[in-house]
Formats: sequence, structure tokens, C-alpha cells
Amino acid sequence: MSQTVLITGASRGIGAACAELAARQGWDVVVNYQHNAQAAQHVVQAVQAHGRQAWAMQADVASEPDLLRLFANIDQQCTPLRGLINNAGVVDVPCRVDEMSWPRLERMMRINVLGTMACAREALRRMSTRHGGQGGSIVNLSSAAARLGGGGQYVDYAASKGAIDTFTLGLAREVAAEGVRVNAVRPGLIDTDIHASGGLPNRVRDLAPTVPMGRAGTAHEVAQAVVWLLGNDSPYTTASLLDIGGGR
Repeated sequence: MSQTVLITGASRGIGAACAELAARQGWDVVVNYQHNAQAAQHVVQAVQAHGRQAWAMQADVASEPDLLRLFANIDQQCTPLRGLINNAGVVDVPCRVDEMSWPRLERMMRINVLGTMACAREALRRMSTRHGGQGGSIVNLSSAAARLGGGGQYVDYAASKGAIDTFTLGLAREVAAEGVRVNAVRPGLIDTDIHASGGLPNRVRDLAPTVPMGRAGTAHEVAQAVVWLLGNDSPYTTASLLDIGGGR
């Protein structure tokens, strides 16, 4: 039976890599995006090339009306929802806490924390046996920053990912008896364009020597861990925080 995974922020980077790998593992994929419809359509085509169904759906995870519309469209158009990868997230330019504006803090938490929690809420209403669902899996994208703290660069981002770690552990235990597994992956230094969006386009090059393995990771390497946690090869794994950081 076909089953669908929703991947938020799936038009680029880790989300796009997860979409293609999930398709290889037999998942139909909802490619969520906020702005770049063309990039999302490229991901849809990559999924379809593996013989799976795919839908590009626009929604801002920081907006509850957008999320409700997204899940309503999934209900109407897609095969049963059995997976959620909470990948959408933002960083910001380097900044000390005593220089952070309220709009920056609010944006960070609305996207990285509230969006993740609300997407999980809506997915549970469809997947949990308590609500008549058939079970499923949620994988949250955290970050090594939750361990490292982000001092001098983005403590707000690190704090948002620390919240994701705590949310993952609590939710996993809350729904463990309802057929839903919840885990998180904590990528370290990964070569994606998120660093440029945070004002540090050379961050990967500059920090690669600090990684014990001597290099940055790739989006595909993170996706391998995410899709393993998503699927049937990890049936007894829940409430886990998996570091993908080359030893850093």
C-alpha cells in the first residue's frame, strides 16, 4: 500500500535529499516549500523518476492557517500520511544575544519551534491510533548547535534546536503506545546553502578543519540517517537524538 511522507522545506538542501531518498525507499512525497516553486518542482520530478507520486505544496510553517491548508490538501490529494520530516528551519546573521531584535527572535522561534510542533500535531491527528490512524513516524531536524550553544554567532538558533531536542523526547514518550515513533537528527557542519542565508557563505570551508573527520558532511549523508529513522528498518527506535557530525 502506498504511503506519504510530508517533508517541510523540501525544495533544497537536506529536505530535497530526503525527498529523493525516501522515494527510493518506496514513499510518496509531499514537497513543501515557502517561496521557490521552481525548485520544489525539480524535487517533484526527482521523486517521480523513482516511480513514486509527488506533490509540491506551498505553505509557510510559521503560519497556522497555511499549515491547516497544507494538511487539508494532503487529506484530499495524497495517499495516507504515514511520515513527517520536520526539516524547515532558518538561521540568521551572526549576532550577540544583547543585540538581537524581537522580530529576529520571534521569526526564529515561529519557524524552528512553533512550525515543527504544529506540523507534528497535525500529523498525529492523522497517524496516531488514538485518532484512528495506522501509525507512522516523525523525524525532526535538530542541530549540533543544540549541544554547542552557538555562542557569538546564533544562540537563538541553538536554543530553538535545543527546544526541538526536548520536544522530540517528550512527544516520543507521549505517543509511543499509539503506533508513532518520534526521533531527531542533529546535523553538524553540512555543506548546504543555509550558511550563506545566515551571512556566512564560507563557514563550511573555514570550519571543516575543526571536524575530527576533516571535512563537512553532505545533505545526502544526513538524509540517509533521516530516512532510516523514518522507515521500517528502525522499528524499535524512538526518542533518539542521532548526531550526524563527523565527530564534532
